[in-house]
Amino acid sequence: MRVVLDTNVLLSALAFPGSQPDQVLQRVRRGEVELFLSPFILAELERILRDKFRFTKRQTDERMNVIRRLATLVEPTERIALVTAKDDDNRILECALAARADYLVTGDKEHLLPLWSIGTTRIVTPAALLELG
Repeated sequence: MRVVLDTNVLLSALAFPGSQPDQVLQRVRRGEVELFLSPFILAELERILRDKFRFTKRQTDERMNVIRRLATLVEPTERIALVTAKDDDNRILECALAARADYLVTGDKEHLLPLWSIGTTRIVTPAALLELG
């Protein structure tokens, strides 16, 4: 199963051990799920860990190294503008398309989850992905 994890899912997985986002990341660690990320998602994750979570450089680097080791990096080539209210969400969608992901896992109830899918990628919550087995 090929998945893209939205930045909010990655942050929750790193911040809340045992949470549903962490359980999704554990499936990636066990090789049950293939994780794909883009440079945009990695940069956003790093920025939020540093600026909002106030992690030190070392703490940020440690977490980023873990995520980089788990993920396959894709470079989106197609630009989309489906979400007008928050352009950053379009970068997440572009990653899902470039990765040919089965699922985009997000907690974004306002912009991404209402779309249900993009291309052949279903947009689901961490809970919904875990229910798939």
